[in-house]
Amino acid sequence: MTQNYKRIAKNTLFLYFRMIIIMAVSFYTVRVVLDTLGVTDFGLYNLVASFVLLMAVLNNTLTGGTQRFLTFEIGKDDFVRLKQTFSTALVIHIALAFFILFLGETIGLWLLYEKMNIPAERFDAAFWVYQFAIASTMVTVMQVPYNALIIAHERMYIFAYVSIVEAILKLLVVYLLLVISFDKLIIYGILMFMVSLTIASYYRIHVIRNYEESHFSLSFDKEMVKSMLQFSGWNLFGTLGALLSSHGVSLLLNLYFGPIANAAHAISMQVSNGLNQFVNSFQTAITPQITKLYASNKIDELNNFLYQNTKYAFLLLWIIVLPIVLKLDYVLSVWLTQIPQNTIIFTKLLMIYGLMSSFIRPMVMAIQATGKVKGIQMSAGILLILILPISWVLLENNFPIYSPFVVMLCMWIFHILLEIFFLKRLINFSAISFLRLSVIPIIIIIGISLLSLNYLSCMLENTIYQMLLFFVVSIFVNSVLIYFIGIDLHTRQKMKLMLVNKYKQQRK
Repeated sequence: MTQNYKRIAKNTLFLYFRMIIIMAVSFYTVRVVLDTLGVTDFGLYNLVASFVLLMAVLNNTLTGGTQRFLTFEIGKDDFVRLKQTFSTALVIHIALAFFILFLGETIGLWLLYEKMNIPAERFDAAFWVYQFAIASTMVTVMQVPYNALIIAHERMYIFAYVSIVEAILKLLVVYLLLVISFDKLIIYGILMFMVSLTIASYYRIHVIRNYEESHFSLSFDKEMVKSMLQFSGWNLFGTLGALLSSHGVSLLLNLYFGPIANAAHAISMQVSNGLNQFVNSFQTAITPQITKLYASNKIDELNNFLYQNTKYAFLLLWIIVLPIVLKLDYVLSVWLTQIPQNTIIFTKLLMIYGLMSSFIRPMVMAIQATGKVKGIQMSAGILLILILPISWVLLENNFPIYSPFVVMLCMWIFHILLEIFFLKRLINFSAISFLRLSVIPIIIIIGISLLSLNYLSCMLENTIYQMLLFFVVSIFVNSVLIYFIGIDLHTRQKMKLMLVNKYKQQRK
């Protein structure tokens, strides 16, 4: 386990490096793109893109399944079975890509023409952005088995290196958007598709050159297809609920409040997604270990792993979320030249939602590792799907524009309780140990840091230097609290011993 933790730490650092690059470029490009396209076109682009993501629900379902099956076979150390798994997954994803194309050009076009609130003079541009968004989705779908294989082998440094190239390409997109005089919304859609295609092509070439099991075989395992589709079929409810709770809200906001509300939602999602990259980096690093521990039947180690990493996933995001929430008005004013109405309230609620999601992700991965997802996905799926009709009823009855986000938060609390219930049945997960080792330390850290830093925030003025000072103090305070309260004594002793040994080696 010591070697596993070292590998996780190393992979997390690589993924953090990747995330920092992506966040820096994303925040800069959003600022320029919003200023260049204008609030209406920016809202339209994100509306169309989120609609295509909603149609790609099957892809999100199969992604988790593909990673699970590939990692499971690596844990079993069965190369023949691993190669069959990859080839089968690739066939499934190619078929899925063309199924999404069919849905997009039939039901999707009908919704675009008949149901979306799009200004008439911008409809042609929205149509072409939609077509390129479908093409990007197909590329992403067919790429899933290749990226899943990199994750299963825990070679996270590949993602870090490729992110540098991706960042350069996105900066080039921003530059071209400024100098090209043609319809900028259409140009933006085309260029973003080209970036997706280029990055996907590189990942595919790398995997084929380095992993023999990725060489496609004509052998088609029907039983494996059945297992994957059954696994993904039960995951469908949960994935659909999660997507409806995020991208479905975008459609409701468009129907009731128009493209400007979509622009506010898009910016808040950009901030939320950027922060979630911290936890996604950590989650991607630990997911293969969760599956491999279960495949090796090391259930006690798996439970201890979950108690600790569920806590760390939350606290890693809390360090970043707290200072941003307390100074969000100033952060947005520095970042953006235009701040659409309701952006601040949307962003705060989505950041809280992201914290709750980070708390649940290690548990979700543990249930998926068992392969027994029927009960949890049916229950959680129904719960999450209810977000959309409840939000619709509230907005129809003139509740505030942020009502859907409050509904999302309430449903995710119930979702966490469901995950704990099913984990107890599947791997003898202890709710008492979870409360003692994870929940209570988190509550103590939140209480101390929130009270102290909120007081400091009120004392400081909104200037760039005092803002930087506040962020440094906030990170320091939370880091100290996490070290003494969030990390158990045994782990602290190991950390001290490791630092002492490194110091002695350097002295030699």
